[in-house]
Amino acid sequence: MTLSKIAGQFSFKGDCLDIKPFGNGHINDTYVALCSTSEGDVRYILQRLNSRVFPNPIQLMDNMVAVTEFLRKKILADGGDPDRECLCLVRTLDGKNYYVDDNSDVWRATKFIENTQTYLVAEDREMFADAGRAFGQMLSRLADFDASKLHDVIPNFHNTMSRYDALHKAAKADKLGRLEGAREEFNFAVEHSYLCPVIVDALGCGAIPLRVTHNDTKLNNVLIDSSTKRAVCVIDLDTVMSGSLLYDFGDAIRVGCSTAEEDERDLTKVDFDIDNFDAFTRGYISGAGSSITHEEAELMPISAVILTYECGMRFLTDYLDGDNYFKTAYPEHNLVRCRTQFKQARLMLDRIEEMKNIVHKYS
Repeated sequence: MTLSKIAGQFSFKGDCLDIKPFGNGHINDTYVALCSTSEGDVRYILQRLNSRVFPNPIQLMDNMVAVTEFLRKKILADGGDPDRECLCLVRTLDGKNYYVDDNSDVWRATKFIENTQTYLVAEDREMFADAGRAFGQMLSRLADFDASKLHDVIPNFHNTMSRYDALHKAAKADKLGRLEGAREEFNFAVEHSYLCPVIVDALGCGAIPLRVTHNDTKLNNVLIDSSTKRAVCVIDLDTVMSGSLLYDFGDAIRVGCSTAEEDERDLTKVDFDIDNFDAFTRGYISGAGSSITHEEAELMPISAVILTYECGMRFLTDYLDGDNYFKTAYPEHNLVRCRTQFKQARLMLDRIEEMKNIVHKYS
């Protein structure tokens, strides 16, 4: 089916004039549809979900519908604008929240949130802090949502124990004979295996609550107002599942507090920006408010280490397994990525007491 026919399945206002590729996402196919109405032009986001990454797209959509409908009610009760502060799904002509085409691909559409943009890197620390506030506020608004009702669209996504087991399996198989060249990185993973059960066990014994988590808390998953440069709406809800706020906080720190790209070969350029940690922590805790428990706050600093360590293991596992998951540009690409993550984890451990003091300052 053509894009115009796909668009015609949704309840867009007016006549669809044009459909063009949009954004720089690497998972779903994303387009912007321009429609003309008597009141002026209206834009919509049209997306085809990647069934290879998300083998159960209907479950993904069930999660997205449940969470956005809940959030919209909360935003309205808070006196906010749900059409601007939350993604708004556009129904199909027959009233569904998604459309399945002739190739069994799942499509969805959302209203375009105008006068916003995304950033890969924050223009200043206040922008990063406000992104933290947006993620924290989302957590707070979903605090009384029953997370157990959500589908696990990617099972064991942040189960660090499972990631450790997968690494050992890949190392034992050593299909491409790469283990010897990655022995230092593998040994680092083994030496720091004490990190693996920290969050998993805390969730398992009920020491910390099961929550609705975003699971991809990068800066570019927050729409920033073009004028005020402040956070408007958290987007990319594909990986919304049940989990721990420590997943979201830790991963945001992993990405936002590194001074180098994820695949930087020169490890001397990799550093941990403690001021960025302070800014995001301030924003996140202000947004989440009293929703954060004492036990969660105590684990927030180490969660940044755990999520960084976990990501390094994922890169190393893929390297040993033949680069089947992450896209690579050269044979050692995943090993280079692993090295940056493990370097960052070391740096965080060196400053863990400072990180604890910062969390205590704001909590």
